[in-house]
Order: sequence, then C-alpha cells, then structure tokens
Amino acid sequence: MISTLAPGSQLFLANLNRIEQQLSQANAQISSGKKLTVASDDPGRVAALLQLRTDEQQNQQIEANMKLANATASAADSALSGASELMDTAVQVAIQGANAMQTAQTRQSMAQQVQGLLQEMEAYSQTQMQGSYVFCGAQSQSPANQVVPSAADGASDSGGTADAADQAAVAAASQRIQDPAGGSFSASKTAKEIFNDTNSDGTPATDNTFAALNSLLTALESNDQTGIANSIDTLQQAANHLNNMDAFYGTVETRIQDATTFATSYDAQLQTEISGI
Repeated sequence: MISTLAPGSQLFLANLNRIEQQLSQANAQISSGKKLTVASDDPGRVAALLQLRTDEQQNQQIEANMKLANATASAADSALSGASELMDTAVQVAIQGANAMQTAQTRQSMAQQVQGLLQEMEAYSQTQMQGSYVFCGAQSQSPANQVVPSAADGASDSGGTADAADQAAVAAASQRIQDPAGGSFSASKTAKEIFNDTNSDGTPATDNTFAALNSLLTALESNDQTGIANSIDTLQQAANHLNNMDAFYGTVETRIQDATTFATSYDAQLQTEISGI
C-alpha cells in the first residue's frame, strides 16, 4: 500500500519506533541486570559470553573431579597410616624373634602373627572408596595387584617376578588431576608401586612390603634366627617406603586443597564477568 504520509512524517515515525525499541531494550537490561539479553543486542559480545560459559562449565567439572580426588586421597592416606603401623609391628616381632632366648614354639606363634599382618596388608592394598579401588588410579574397578604371598617374592599375580605387562599396567593406572590454574599433577600410586615394589628386572625391591613380610614369615616358620635377624633391615626399608607413600598422599591432599581454593575464586570471577555482559 502506498503511504499518504509526507517524507518528513515517515522519518519522524521511524525515529520514534527506534527510540521505543531502545527504551524497551534498556528496560529489559535494567530488569535482568544484563547488557546482553538476546544475541541481536550485541553480536560482538556473544562469542565472549559463550567462551565464559564454557570456561565456567569446565571449571565446575574440575571442581567436581577434585572433590572426588580429595576423598580418594584421604582414604589412601588413612590406609597407608594403618599399613605403616603394621610394618612397625612387624619390625618389633622380628626383633623379638631374633632373640636367642626364643624357641621354635614361640617363633611359630610369631609366624602366625605375621601371617595375620600379611592378610591385613593385602586388605590395605585393596582399599575401596565408594566401590572403587583406591590404589588403582584410572583402572579403579578392579585391584591393580591381587596379592598372593609366595616364597618367591611375597606378593605377585603369578607367584613370581613382575613382567612387562605388570609394568605397563602400573603406567596405565596412573591418575592425574587437572589443575584449574593450568597443567595437571599426579594424584595416585598403584598397589604395586606401594606394596609390591620391584626392580627394573622385575625382581622384588629391597623395600617391597610383601617380600619383607614373607621373608620374616619364612624365617620364623623355619626357626631360622639368622634369617629373622636379616629380615629386620628389609622390614625397615619397607616401612620407610610406606611412610614416603603416605607423605605423597599428604602432599596430594594439600595440592588439591590449594587448587580447590583457586577454582572457587575463579568460579566467582567468571560469574561476575558473565553477569556484566
């Protein structure tokens, strides 16, 4: 339809309509507290808003991951504290057993005590938290190492030394936590690394917890005073190794707490930036 309005009147109406739209947009921004209510308000800000939303979601996921990792590290810390106490008990048993006044009968009784310590240590190595194995890293649905004491090494899947597949499993099971400040950090050790440490050739290391306990057990059962005395050093090395692993998890807990504090602050910053768009 052909307009009967003069050009000047049409221009006036067009300007009036534009002013009304601007007023409507301003009112919407005032009521929402946001400068951007729909994409057409400021297309240039849309990309920035989407990036902030993405950063916010990623940061919140990292926070959730760290919450679970902190609970896992706490469970590991508790288990290793108990394991360290077991090793201290084993050292005392070895010292008593090495005494020349002990008899074959009393050493058999001590052997039964050490057998119980082995079983408790195995239970610690398979500690679970919310249905997942703590000392298995990313492979948390099954134990990293089914401990079966043997005369060979005290703990091995096959009763012998570790092979390449065992070493690969350790590497695959490692777990890293993303740091909201950037990068990532190691957050776990496997049962094999902690309780059944091996040399590069797969033989038990001198700080191998199960090997040390099994050596003491064998010596006590054999009434071997010299063997019992010799086991004291490896037991102490294994105890020191467990203490070091416990300290590792203590450091992890501190690192997670620091990262959580950063993530909380960063989340607040992102929300402020989002609300300003």
